[in-house]
Amino acid sequence: MAQHEQSAASFPEHIRKKRNGEQLSAGEIRDFVQGVKDKTIQESQIGAMLMAIWLQGMVAEETLALTKEMMMSGEVMSWPAEWEGLVVDKHSTGGVGDKISLVLAPALAACGCKVPMISGRGLAHTGGTLDKLESIPGFNVYQSVQQLHGILEEVGCCIVGQTDNLVPADKVMYALRDVTSTVDSLPLITGSIISKKGAESLNALVLDVKFGNAALYKDLGSAKSLAQSMVTVGNSLGIRTGAVLSRMNCPIGRCVGNTLEVMESLECLKGRGPDDILELVTSLGGLLLWMVGRAGSLEEGKKVISTTLQNGAALEKFQNMMIGQGVTSQIAASLCSTNTDYYSILRRAHYQTELETQGHGTVLDIDGMVIAQVLHRLGAGRSKAGDPVNHSVGAELLVSLGQKVAKGQPWLRVHYETPALSAEQRLSLQGALTLGPADQLLTQPLVAEIILP
Repeated sequence: MAQHEQSAASFPEHIRKKRNGEQLSAGEIRDFVQGVKDKTIQESQIGAMLMAIWLQGMVAEETLALTKEMMMSGEVMSWPAEWEGLVVDKHSTGGVGDKISLVLAPALAACGCKVPMISGRGLAHTGGTLDKLESIPGFNVYQSVQQLHGILEEVGCCIVGQTDNLVPADKVMYALRDVTSTVDSLPLITGSIISKKGAESLNALVLDVKFGNAALYKDLGSAKSLAQSMVTVGNSLGIRTGAVLSRMNCPIGRCVGNTLEVMESLECLKGRGPDDILELVTSLGGLLLWMVGRAGSLEEGKKVISTTLQNGAALEKFQNMMIGQGVTSQIAASLCSTNTDYYSILRRAHYQTELETQGHGTVLDIDGMVIAQVLHRLGAGRSKAGDPVNHSVGAELLVSLGQKVAKGQPWLRVHYETPALSAEQRLSLQGALTLGPADQLLTQPLVAEIILP
């Protein structure tokens, strides 16, 4: 206790030091994280430290110390010896229509990996993997560590929420970052993400760091700085960590919204998915397989992942994961059957409205951010943690980039309930579609760069 009183007393000195741009020692960072966890320092002081870090940044050693202390603030998972070299995961910085985890986790399990994917919920305009899975009747994202082990042993993958004893310091800091405008700090983002992945005791981790209109970072440069920071810290903690920098302007795939994205994920697992989802799944999965030595090269890894989507192996893993996490075997089998009627199981919104093109030409751009913001207001997302979401709200793109369209052609189908789609929202959505002459189409690869460990 005396030591805690002493560190709490010296805490204003730590804040002053960081505020003035000095480097904190590993011991000072330990005091801070311990104080956050044990609630021995005041919220106002935590907020002040977060702002000092936001303003002054941290050098690599400080970021590593922060991440390590956060990771050690709670339970660190341990796995059977025979899984050595097989435990992998991926993290995405969030985007619109980002359902990659739902396809990637079972594809990796089909390649013999163990994937303990600890995911989050949607906040602001980005959709959360847990919310998507909860649109499947019976799917339970809360599993004890013992249940997690069992599902990984049986199936090879599971997608669950963060337990209370995993990185407790992050829970406090995450909530305070939100209300102190310190979310977009490189060391704080790195610490938050990598500490949780470190507590999963992974052998390898791949990061999907997005940039563009509908991403946290708008340009490649700032996304690359974050990717490099996370790759450095991940590898320093002994996790083979690589990153894929991907463009996030148009929605990923053709569906946005929880239920619709589950349906599109199932289509991908049946070998019928859109090219952009396929490219991200195979790039991220291929990189992981190469990092753990299950593929001789990135290209070979991509082919192996692609095969699991074509031959039904990944679909079977998804079916078994659903059953392992509480879905009845009848519902799981029905969702995974070749020509299923998804709406016989998943909830359909009461209303669907199609928007028509107001001119003719080639589709040059579809602004994912605009679509996400309207859907958010229609109830697909949440403004603060704990808010309910309406799983059935969403949108389907009926056209794709580079497609020639005539005036009056349906281009977007909006699924909604209450609130109804307003005239103002229709106008916003119409503004998301850019048409023009074909020679103005800018085709850029989805994956801009790959950072290897």
